[in-house]
Amino acid sequence: MVQQPQYIKTVLCLANSRRPGGRCVAGKEVLQGKTGGWIRPVNPQNGDAISEADLQYENGKFADVLDIVEIPMARPDPQGHQTENHIIDPNFHWAKQSIATWQQIVSATDNVKGSLWPNGNSSFHGANDKVAEAVASGLASSLLLVNPTRFEVVVGSESQYGGGSRRRVRAYFDFNGTHYNFVITDPWIEDRYFPKVDGRYPLAESRICVSLAAVINGLAVKLVASVITPERLG
Repeated sequence: MVQQPQYIKTVLCLANSRRPGGRCVAGKEVLQGKTGGWIRPVNPQNGDAISEADLQYENGKFADVLDIVEIPMARPDPQGHQTENHIIDPNFHWAKQSIATWQQIVSATDNVKGSLWPNGNSSFHGANDKVAEAVASGLASSLLLVNPTRFEVVVGSESQYGGGSRRRVRAYFDFNGTHYNFVITDPWIEDRYFPKVDGRYPLAESRICVSLAAVINGLAVKLVASVITPERLG
């Protein structure tokens, strides 16, 4: 008898961002043509990061943002505020169903009335981009797809703790009356903006996937895991 995965989730991929050891993949479950709750596939064999091998379809191509993908799963694995985690079954290939339209991205946008998780903590270069562990432990989610206002991609060098500097790509944006400044970990954005001169680059229309990372040194960092624009669909 051929072994089967415990279950399969069909996911609209909304993030495929950099993280230590590989990628952080996240998206919304697709049920009867409509998007539902968030899913974050994880691979404990790779430190919970999704590897390049995990992302490879049977035809040799790789899963990416905007793909609608069937992902074989082993079991749910909620970890603190990252309640959306599901352990993948690495014995099976992911299978691409189709590619999302802009209307599907708009329909998948979360209706958030307040802030992007509790505000008040900021890194040296960021704004409202950190959550204390004690606060994060009481949160029930770590992923959102939102429609920002006054969104700019900002490229520049930043000082680092302990000396030296590092060139980074950041998201400057407003949302529900609050200003935010998050690091962008989306390779698609990095590939397009790192070659540009340092500066600010406004985007007229976008949806951004924001993620609250796992707690490190007592803090969970807010990141922009992907920036989705009509151009990206093109």
